[in-house]
Amino acid sequence: MRKSVKKLAFGLVIPSLLILGGCGTSNSADSSNNEAVLAAADSGIQQRTIKAGIVLTEEHSTGKGLKKFAELVEQKSGGLMKVQGYTSGMLGDEKKMIEAAQAGMQELAITTTPPLLGNIKEFGVFDLPFVFANETEGAAVMDSPVGQKLLDKLPDQGLVGLAYWENGMRSLTNSKHPVASVQDFQDLKIRTQQNEIHLDAFRALGSNPTPMPYTEVFSAMESKTIDGAENALPVFETDKYNEAQEYLSLTEHLYSPFIVLVSKKFWDQLSPEEQKIMEEAAVESRDFQRETNRADVAKALKNLEALGMKVNEISLEERQKMQETVKPVIDKYAKSLGEELVKELYAEVNKVRK
Repeated sequence: MRKSVKKLAFGLVIPSLLILGGCGTSNSADSSNNEAVLAAADSGIQQRTIKAGIVLTEEHSTGKGLKKFAELVEQKSGGLMKVQGYTSGMLGDEKKMIEAAQAGMQELAITTTPPLLGNIKEFGVFDLPFVFANETEGAAVMDSPVGQKLLDKLPDQGLVGLAYWENGMRSLTNSKHPVASVQDFQDLKIRTQQNEIHLDAFRALGSNPTPMPYTEVFSAMESKTIDGAENALPVFETDKYNEAQEYLSLTEHLYSPFIVLVSKKFWDQLSPEEQKIMEEAAVESRDFQRETNRADVAKALKNLEALGMKVNEISLEERQKMQETVKPVIDKYAKSLGEELVKELYAEVNKVRK
């Protein structure tokens, strides 16, 4: 019995070696790839599929960034780790994806920061209106000790933050009239995220803020349930706001980041080598995504104008009036967010401006 087993095993091994040998001699590229996969496996990297979601389209810079991230993870892991991307809210809105990641049902989600406020209120410092003048200031603060301090709070909530990506400066669209002054905000029904700071800021400006999940916004604009919405210009373009909104006002009232979030349950299963791959890929794709997003902002503005949206800028004088109008909101939330943290935020902004 033992002899027959040995013969059978030997009979299986020899053809396998012949097949492998034939492949190696006929295609050196395949051999090199096999060696890379074996080397990756030996270094503590396993075969994994990582489910990753965003609420925006694959044409948006976040979709392009996710594709770049997937390419980098696969390349760095020798093909063993693959990222399966889901765009356009296929896995649910941002809140649902965050909850799925916390439960270990989704490995990765790239979301904005407001849905995290229920768990970590300090993320609200990024929602204070009119803090940042442009994307350069916003990105610099995200990558500063202030940004890292907030990422360090995520593991206690079942999440790991790998990097800040960029949604950009948020402006305002509506179907009624241009918004060029504080008075123009009066009574406009504007969709915002479910975020008390956003709600109070728009109330202070005189509008009627209406929170709802992003996946419901376009139909609400079409049905006139809301008059308008606020977001970054590339979002307006890729999601075809021009089909439901006539006016685009460049309020640039907020710098909006994304965070690359990983389920801590999944993260804790990874080897140090696999974690390093994910971290490096998130940072490298961050730089690509930001560059792509800023190019898309310029293109989006031209394209939206060409598609018939009426665009207006905000004068420096009117912007200052808007800042003064929302100052009580900033003062109110500085107390609950932590006055020391808010001071650190403004200190980092001032560093960039010098």
